[in-house]
Amino acid sequence: MADTAFTTPLRSPLSRAADRLAAATRASGGTIRLAELPFLTQINVRLDPKGAAADAVGLALGLPLPVEPDTVVRAGELTALWLGPDEWLVVGPPGGQKDLESRIREAAGDEPVSVIDVSAQRTTLLVAGPRARDLLAHGCSLDLHPRVFGPGRCAQTNLGRTQAVLVARDDPRAGFWVLVRSSFAGHLTDWLLDAAVEWTG
Repeated sequence: MADTAFTTPLRSPLSRAADRLAAATRASGGTIRLAELPFLTQINVRLDPKGAAADAVGLALGLPLPVEPDTVVRAGELTALWLGPDEWLVVGPPGGQKDLESRIREAAGDEPVSVIDVSAQRTTLLVAGPRARDLLAHGCSLDLHPRVFGPGRCAQTNLGRTQAVLVARDDPRAGFWVLVRSSFAGHLTDWLLDAAVEWTG
């Protein structure tokens, strides 16, 4: 019997803004780069950082869960963000939700652990280019100077009056990830494009 199930192709929260982001990037002459990184796998993990599960999960993922506040650990295609004393967000390539969830659960064994796929909850904006910090500083109270918020740092903050997770990438030229709830992604994109007018004309 033929499969007649109706399937809807995935549509990112900012699919309709892609052209505007690309146009702003071109208009900036290379000083700002704006783009959506849609459908990244995002797994929220909560466990005792001093328990056996923390080390086991780190081994299973191939990267230790960061224990210093507001720090990031990367290995291969995975990134682990510290969100709280017993909470992390593990970010990976699109489509890896089930694999990551099962690896974390199997590694934790009988230890108490919470593993939740939050991939659909947020989308990710890339903000890069020589003026990326200046652009973000227009709407963020964090000190974004490289000595304070350089590679390997992350923070939950407000950007343009929108709650977001800001991540400084490993290479300063790679800019920042801005993880924002899907329902607020359009508002934040409008804000970024408006704030970027200084460089996009």
